[in-house]
Amino acid sequence: MNPIAIVLCGRTVPRVRERRGDFDLWFGRALGAPRTVIEADLGEELPPPRTFAGAVLSGSPAMVTDREPWSLALEDWCRTAHGTLPLLGVCYGHQLLAQALGGRVADNPRGTEVGEHRVELTDAAAADPLFAGLGPALAVFESHTQSVLEPPTGAVVLARNEHDGHQALRLGPTTWGVQFHPEFDAPITAGYLEARRSSYEDQGIDVDHLLGALTDDLSSRVLLERFATLCRRPR
Repeated sequence: MNPIAIVLCGRTVPRVRERRGDFDLWFGRALGAPRTVIEADLGEELPPPRTFAGAVLSGSPAMVTDREPWSLALEDWCRTAHGTLPLLGVCYGHQLLAQALGGRVADNPRGTEVGEHRVELTDAAAADPLFAGLGPALAVFESHTQSVLEPPTGAVVLARNEHDGHQALRLGPTTWGVQFHPEFDAPITAGYLEARRSSYEDQGIDVDHLLGALTDDLSSRVLLERFATLCRRPR
């Protein structure tokens, strides 16, 4: 089996990285499959898509709307890879995929969403390879300011909540994006809340309340496990 590419679009906050590692470690553990890490945000060259069994695009402290050269190059790569191999975008990766395929990304008019929240799964999720059988709602960990405000033509909404109507999208038969972080857990999320406490509180976010509401619910982690299983299938 070819490896799954973990495409880094950025790094986690320093205090979390020092204690818990970074995106590549978290995704690697959850995927449980051969993998290779590509530091796209540092300008590392992206091999041809068929080199991989699939690709996961990580989150980032950057903003998709900044249209950095490395990010635009990754959009080009995703357009080539779309339909060729399974793709899963997470947070920044979700927004990048949507923008690459014709959607619109911008600051969420409701502001920042961070902490543990619930998303409602749509009827379409019941028949989706990643979301089937996960019930009417899912507990997820969030950390984002921008959102997909307009999905690409043909995108299917799989999950939503009051803050963001496009929490999960199927962008093609084997292309998905999720705004939330299935690779996070409560300690990682707590690290984000503490590291950015001042900024969040300036926005009127009750950090102590969000810290107290964190649970050990890792039910969204199954999305990564299912994605890895899908990548193993012959194409």
